Parts: sequence; structure tokens; C-alpha cells
Amino acid sequence: MASNSANLWVLLGLGLAGILLMTKKFKKSIIRQDFGAFIEKLLLVPPPQPPPPKAPHPLTALTFAVSDLFEIEGYVSGFGHPEWAKTHQAASRTSLVVSTLVDGGATCVGKTVIDELAYSIHGENKHYGTPINPVVPARVPGGSCSGAAVAVAANLVDFSLGVDTVGGVRVPAGFCGVIGFRPSYGAISKTGVLPVSASLDTVGWFAKDPNILRRVGHVLLQPAFGGQRSPRQIIMAEDCFQLLKIPVDRVAQVVVNSTEKHFGRQVLKHEILDVYLNSKVPSLKEFHNKKKNGDVKTSSIRLLAHVMQLLHRYEFRSNHEEWINTEKPILEPDFSAQMNEIMKISEAEIELCKSIREEMRLAINSLLKDDGILVVPTMAYLPPKLDGKEILSEEYKSSSFSLLSIASLSGCCQVTVPLGYYDKCPVSVSLIARHGNDRFLLDTLQTMYASLQEQAETHVKSKSRNTDSGENSAEMAKEKGNQAFKEKQWKKAISYYNEAIKLNDKNATYYSNRAAAYLELGSFHQAEADCSKAINLDKKNVKAYLRRGTAREMLGYYKDAIEDFKYALVLEPTNKRASLSAERLRKVFPVGY
Repeated sequence: MASNSANLWVLLGLGLAGILLMTKKFKKSIIRQDFGAFIEKLLLVPPPQPPPPKAPHPLTALTFAVSDLFEIEGYVSGFGHPEWAKTHQAASRTSLVVSTLVDGGATCVGKTVIDELAYSIHGENKHYGTPINPVVPARVPGGSCSGAAVAVAANLVDFSLGVDTVGGVRVPAGFCGVIGFRPSYGAISKTGVLPVSASLDTVGWFAKDPNILRRVGHVLLQPAFGGQRSPRQIIMAEDCFQLLKIPVDRVAQVVVNSTEKHFGRQVLKHEILDVYLNSKVPSLKEFHNKKKNGDVKTSSIRLLAHVMQLLHRYEFRSNHEEWINTEKPILEPDFSAQMNEIMKISEAEIELCKSIREEMRLAINSLLKDDGILVVPTMAYLPPKLDGKEILSEEYKSSSFSLLSIASLSGCCQVTVPLGYYDKCPVSVSLIARHGNDRFLLDTLQTMYASLQEQAETHVKSKSRNTDSGENSAEMAKEKGNQAFKEKQWKKAISYYNEAIKLNDKNATYYSNRAAAYLELGSFHQAEADCSKAINLDKKNVKAYLRRGTAREMLGYYKDAIEDFKYALVLEPTNKRASLSAERLRKVFPVGY
């Protein structure tokens, strides 16, 4: 009897374990279905439609989500951290921007994931999970408002709300291939929105359709003065494009072609960093002298990045000092270090940063006036890989914040525009208009968007055709080189291989073949260099290892030669040439080699 009872309890335990396991799997499947974008689902429905002949609500039939920074009556704003959610009460009111959108006819369906305390631009959250980037799942979605961008990119909502402080909307928009709008500072009410950095925070939004982006803007923004108009000047910030880690033409030329096609005028080029800002933002020089004692030349844009980060950290600590000091597990390890470091910054230095911010607004407004658009890359890098080391590098941080600082410090409006893909990752460009010209910028985007997409597609196809043509021509040159080699015309063979490499410098075989010709001529240094290039391009190129081994043997680098022959044997264990060469060298140089 006791045995039966024990068996029953075992069966019950197994059953409960199975139920728990299935529940976990079910929860995971739900997360996968929404790409991990949502923290909480809810429903805020708009008021009834007004009776005819009155026009329907402007946002009728649209759905949206909000980042976990916006207060919604009866719900806790978690600020991207479970400890914050546990230590704060449910909101007694809904934030003004959310209620305005609902009153405008849109339906709010949930809250989305943000970086912890909306502090980072990566989009990773160890507590709620990192939302999956729908277009490149192996890459970060960008932050801080990662979930909001993912919800739009995955077609889960028509638009979504976020907060852009140092890139919280612009970065995830660029990384997820959607449109992101950062309005002018102060253009949208922040009532009922958790503060990050008071002088930099703006309420922004994401959409895939420029028309939807514009419709939302027309509900939230003040009516435009003077009606819709076209830009009279579009300025390319060449210095900013020099920060790009992909071919500049992939972004810049698309904008140039679209502008010329649509407006019938050329894009102006402008050295915005050192030529313009140095003369218009005098406090930058003073800041530079304080930080570097004037002994190191640093571009204005790099200095702006540092100023923005100082203000961000200083104001963040000022807003949330009491909670930061509770020693809760908040962010990644360097967060506490940053918060402690900012305490060492003097009030005079913070005041200098504020002066730079004010001068920046005047400078950009003066540059763009009422009808200008400034064009910059959104980010210098493609979306980094998940858990990659790239986002920790100083160059990544510096170039990223350099580009993001222009609008953040000047308070100008900026829109991130997707331009297709490069190396299977989303590419984007950003358009900036002077402070207060938000509707003008949205109208310009509406006008240019289709042309920008068309030019991006044309550019990619053109490059693809040129690449295919170049590769075919390179192969023909290589074959001519091979024929000349067979005829023992070594110099002629090298000239053909040179031609092939000019047409396609990513083919390991061309370098390896040229190395063979150099060996015949006794040019061992050139042969070694070509083989090293071939191996960098193709780690399994056995011929390159054999030829480099031969070149190194002739140069007297016997130990390195043995290593090359041994590695060739690893790749091809039956390769007689590699085996005989390695054995011969070991017999001749048995000690120290």
C-alpha cells in the first residue's frame, strides 16, 4: 500500500514537472512570436468616432506600443529593470503623449523592452531578454528603445513610442531597418515620462511607413508655420561620412542621386566639424584646453561626443541619485564606475558643457536656417553581433556618440531613414533640420522617401553588376596569366595577375599564382608577401602555404618555412611535397628550428 502511494507521488511529481516544462516552452514560444519586444500586453482603446459629417480620428485603425518609460494609469513603468518595478507604484495617470495618441484614434497594445534604465544604445537587457532583431537576428537591435523598434520592424504594431536621449530612437531604427524620428527638444510634452537626462530627452517614434510617421507627427506637433515647403539646400557633412565603416558611396551617393533627381539641384558639401563648428562653438576650444591642455588636436565632433556623455551621466545621476545609491544590481559593471566618475566633475565643467549645448543650437540653426537639411550617417558601424566585443571598443563608442551628438546637443530634429542592406545588415542615413522645423523635416522625408529607396536599390544593383563584370574580367586575366606561366613567360604572367588583382583584390588564388611566378624569378620577398595575403583571404589555401614555405626557405627563415609545410600537411595529410620539404628541413636544421 505504501509502495503504491509512493509511486503515485512520483507520478504526480513527474506530471507537475512536465507541466512546468511545457509552460516554460510555451512562454518561450510566445516570446519568439513577438521577438521578445514586449514586457507587458495591455489595451487602451480610442474614443468612439465622431458622427458624420465630422472627419474620423486622424489615427483611426492604427496600433502602437510604448517603451517601458511611459506612464499608463494602473501600470508600473519598470524603466527596464525589475528592481525599479518592485520599488515603484503603479501610475495614477497616463502620460500626455500616450493619451493624445489614443484620443487621436490609435490603439495602444503594450509596453516594450528598453535597456536597463534606458542608459545604453545597444538594446540588450539581461533581465527581460534582448529583443530579437527581425532583420538580422544575430545582431543587436540597438537601444535604448529596442523593443519599440523591433515591434515595428516585425509588423507587430503600426508605430511605437520611445525616448531619444543620446540615440535611444535613432540607433534601434537604424539597426532594425525602420524609420525613427527624434523631434526637436521640447517639441513633445514629457509629462508622465520617466526622465533620463532632462536637457537631452525627447519623445520620439518609429514607423515603417513615412506616411504613418508623418500622421503621428501631425497629431503630436504644433501646426507648421507657412505650410508645406521643399528644402532649398541639402548639406552633406563630409567629415561625418569619413567615420563610416562601410563604403561611403553606399550611403552618400544614394542621397546625392535622390536629391538631384527629385529637386533638380546638387547636394552641397560641407566640412561641418573643424571648419564650421570650431568658429561657431567657441566654448568647444575652452573645453578642449581643459581636457587635453591644448596639446592634442581633436575634431569638434569627437569633443561633442564627450560633452554629450558628460551631460548625460551628470543629469542621469541627478535624476536618480537616491535609487542609484541603494546598491542594487543595476547595470553592467562600468555603470557604477561612470556614476562615481561623474561626481568628480566640477560644476564649472558642467556649466561649460551647457554653454556648448546652447552654442550648438545657434550654430546648427544658423547653418540650416528655415529650409536646410543636414545629411549625416546614423551610425558609423553596421549592427554589432550579439555579445560581440565591438561595442566595447573605444572607437565604436567614440564614432557612434560623435554622430549622435549633433542633434542631441543642438536640440534639432533628426529622422533616421533605412536605405536597404549592406553585407546583409540594415543601412541608414539621417536627415537633420533646425530646431522647431519638425513638420518641415517630416514633409521632406515624405517627399524623398520613395526616391531614396529607389536609388538605394539601383545603387546596389549597379554595384552588383559591376562586381560581376569585374569578377569575369579578373578570371579572364588570371587564365591569361596561367597560360603565360605554362609558357615560362614569368614577367608576362605577373602582369596578367596584377590586372586580375586590380579587378578583384579579394581572390586568394590570384595572389598565390603571382607568388608562383615571383618564385620562378627569384623574387622571394614578393612571393612571401603575396602568399601571406592569399592566406589571410583563404586560410585553407594549401598552395599558398607551400609557396610561402619555399620563399621563406630561400630567404633563410627555416623555422617559419617548416611551420608552413607542417600546416599544409594538416590541410592535406597526403601532400608529398609538403611532407618531403618539412622532413628535409628538419634533418638539415634539427636544433632550434
